[in-house]
Amino acid sequence: MLHTMNHHILIVDEEKSVRRTLKEMLEFEDYRITEAESGSFALKKIEEENFDCILCDIKLRQTDELGVLSRAKAVCPDVPVIIISGNGDIEIAVKAVKEGAFDYISKPPDLNRLLTVIRKALDKNRLSSVTQTFRPIISKKQEIVGDSEAIKKVSALIHRVAPTEARVLITGENGTGKELVARQLHALGSRRHKVFIEVNCAAIPTELIESELFGHEKGAFTSAIKQHIGKFEQASEGTLFLDEIGDMSLSAQAKVLRALQEGYITRVGGHKAIKVHPRIISATNKDLIGEIKAGRFREDLYHRINVFPIAVPPLRNRDGDIALLAGHFIKTICEEYGLPKKSISPEALHLLQQHSWTGNIRELRNVVERLIILSDQDISEKDVADAVAFH
Repeated sequence: MLHTMNHHILIVDEEKSVRRTLKEMLEFEDYRITEAESGSFALKKIEEENFDCILCDIKLRQTDELGVLSRAKAVCPDVPVIIISGNGDIEIAVKAVKEGAFDYISKPPDLNRLLTVIRKALDKNRLSSVTQTFRPIISKKQEIVGDSEAIKKVSALIHRVAPTEARVLITGENGTGKELVARQLHALGSRRHKVFIEVNCAAIPTELIESELFGHEKGAFTSAIKQHIGKFEQASEGTLFLDEIGDMSLSAQAKVLRALQEGYITRVGGHKAIKVHPRIISATNKDLIGEIKAGRFREDLYHRINVFPIAVPPLRNRDGDIALLAGHFIKTICEEYGLPKKSISPEALHLLQQHSWTGNIRELRNVVERLIILSDQDISEKDVADAVAFH
């Protein structure tokens, strides 16, 4: 028997007999197996679990020929995908390899060929094991959950721009999940091993924002009893997330603009120019075009930070996602509290879907947390009515 270290392999095939054959072969070799009978279920599993290798049939009825492959490469680019093809699908399989698949095997699978290809795929993947170890994990708290067209569009934009160095401006109402978008951009980008530094521009007093962003030297002002390294410097090799940038003072905006233009900052009270190169991601719930017209935001800074815009939709525009989000929050909050997972009735879910959710996802999570605290094992329609009314 091969020493497989219990590598986790996902088998995606609509034919139960093929899945069973592959599963028996690989479990005998001590691999850990998860099955998916459809492309949509496979994509769900890929987003929920970590796999060391994916075996995927090239022909899935509900997915385009390379749909699972392209999605897998976007979500977990380092995981090798091996295509399973019929005799008449060799041309498509070759195309899949060109599109990023590791290799392909033909049906019915030859055991020696199958094991050889898997072993080579895992050996190649082992070269990036250190990278994998230090990759930031997007925790359940930080997942972007949803299956609506609106949120799929956001996810597609994230995966498109994350590997680049482009500056991103995230817009959206309060509570829509702008920070989650920023964290996924970092986690899926080339700087994922480096720091992610967040600055809430609305929470820092105007007189301190310059020191917070650029640092200060000892004695620069009355309370500066020691040198302070600013966020631009701390995040120089990583990502700097300027949250609520629309609330930044005009004087601070001018200094941020200069830092972005020149790539250098000077600490408050200092004279030395310090080279910095963080990736900049900004977010705001304000209409910056309106702020520019009102003289409260610099147009030149707007164009510097708005290289790639991502608009996060409000919950009212995400049809069908409320049930998914509610289930996600029930699971994660019960785990946090050490409680058995609670169930929610269809009537209770329907009532959640009728609510306006002006506070968006943040409000929904708060209501679900209250439901978990106050309800019995089954969350009823009355429980939801009481929680929403109280909220």
